[in-house]
Amino acid sequence: MPAPDAKFGDYQCNALMTLARELKTNPRQLATEVSAKLDVADLCEPVEIAGPGFLNFRLKPAAIAAVLAAAARGEHLFFQPAGTAARTYVVDFSSPNVAKPMHVGHIRSTGIGDALVKILRRLGHRVVTDNHLGDWGTQFGMLLLGWKTRLDRAALEADPIAELERLYKEVNALCDDGKPTFDPAVRDAAKNELVKLQAGDAENLGIWREMQRLSQLQFDSIYGRLGVKFDHTLGESFYNPWLAGVVEELTARGLARSSKDAVAVFADALWPEGTPRPAPKDNPFLVQKDGEWVDLPALIQKSDGGFNYMTTDLATIQHRVREWNPDEIIYVVDDRQAPHFRQLFAIAGQWHPEWTAKTKLTHVGFGKICGTDKKPLKTRDGNTPKLAALLDEAEERALALVTEKRADLPLERRQEIARVVGLGALKYQDLLPHRTSDYVFNWDKMLALTGNTAPYVQYQFTRAAKVARDGRGNGQGPVAPDQIVLVEEQELALAKLLLNYGHTLERTALDYAPNFLCNYIYELASAYSRFYDNCPVLKAEEPTRTSRLVLCELTAQVLQDGLALLGIETIDEM
Repeated sequence: MPAPDAKFGDYQCNALMTLARELKTNPRQLATEVSAKLDVADLCEPVEIAGPGFLNFRLKPAAIAAVLAAAARGEHLFFQPAGTAARTYVVDFSSPNVAKPMHVGHIRSTGIGDALVKILRRLGHRVVTDNHLGDWGTQFGMLLLGWKTRLDRAALEADPIAELERLYKEVNALCDDGKPTFDPAVRDAAKNELVKLQAGDAENLGIWREMQRLSQLQFDSIYGRLGVKFDHTLGESFYNPWLAGVVEELTARGLARSSKDAVAVFADALWPEGTPRPAPKDNPFLVQKDGEWVDLPALIQKSDGGFNYMTTDLATIQHRVREWNPDEIIYVVDDRQAPHFRQLFAIAGQWHPEWTAKTKLTHVGFGKICGTDKKPLKTRDGNTPKLAALLDEAEERALALVTEKRADLPLERRQEIARVVGLGALKYQDLLPHRTSDYVFNWDKMLALTGNTAPYVQYQFTRAAKVARDGRGNGQGPVAPDQIVLVEEQELALAKLLLNYGHTLERTALDYAPNFLCNYIYELASAYSRFYDNCPVLKAEEPTRTSRLVLCELTAQVLQDGLALLGIETIDEM
């Protein structure tokens, strides 16, 4: 792997310590034996043995130059696609609810999921994306009743999602027996509307489909602004025909049983006495209560005969395995759903062990977006910010900054720069922390032209791209050097960072962590800035001039590619 500190060299191997334990030998002695047989003289200085058994590698400038020259000829961009080792992934992300506005929380699932998809595809894997919409369930009984009795047609035309949200809130307040507004007659009427929908009533199906259509318009608008596309949008309703069969099969296999007129999966059904079972702390079907471990069953059919998320998610796995035969299914869903996914994966593994033997099930969780009070981000009226409004504000704030610095540009050009910079800054701020961390939302920090921000990386791209364009002249293709010379410290540092691009992509995909790529492109942008300040390019003599042009061109390519994999655009001027 790339060495954590330059004093250890450029790359470092620590695998020999693990191997030494397995071989029951001294790790430093093993390192000595291995280094004696390594034939890397054309690439590295003599390999150094450090500490208890580390191998440190220092690349020769000529070896670095050869890789740069191949990249300049278009042979690679510092990584090799997976080829025959390519895997098939299904990635489930974003997943908004029909008849509800997308909110600030959706940017995490959408941004992380989209970045992982782009990176996996860039590495040569086959990726199927599925936006699992929330388009079924109890809330639609309330929405149908509200549509029929409380709908404001003018409001629906002006802002359909806001009107649907209003209807739901009004009716839900009357259906909630924990509120003073509770009206049992309204609750019963909403249940009746839901039963009619589930039974295929033509009128209710028509209204429900109209709600889907209006919601999809909102989704399409926001995804269009974010540059996100899906291969499939299979909502919860798609799986309805299979839910009863899921319950029947789990019951027939002894994995589920009736309990208080409902049907649930219990720990003792999945792991009967006499079979290997996880320790209580690792068992997702057990919780501690009064010092004892008690069952936390997974409900798959309610007492009224209805189904729930667990049933739908099991049917979803069934469909995805049969339809796409993936090596891995990735769910990009917030950390609060971790207990649900632990139960889901455990049931799937016992229900159809042949599926989970072939297909890895992975929950890629993420933390919250917080305000300055370290609590989940809220608007002044206490509501969760709407995503569309957040995107608008990002562009508006960026436009004010662009206008302040470049008032000479036409308004249309300033608006385009503001769109690219504003939306890029918003995405980058969300992807920069490790996905499992909560982070504090900060407009000023995310739009800054200094520090680890998208505008800073975008700006360094524009500088590198402009030098490359100016150096090769209008109408000419990329520089194709006969010889690359790397002498100055800043040249070598930049070149070595370029070589690590592929490793960064692989590590990002392996850990499902786009922050690795964010930090890499920031480090690369910073190295380019130091190179730009210390190493003249256009006024240098040959072969230094061409060598430095290659560094500018390759830096621009990697920065642009890395930003694109994060879903962030670049622009020619800032």
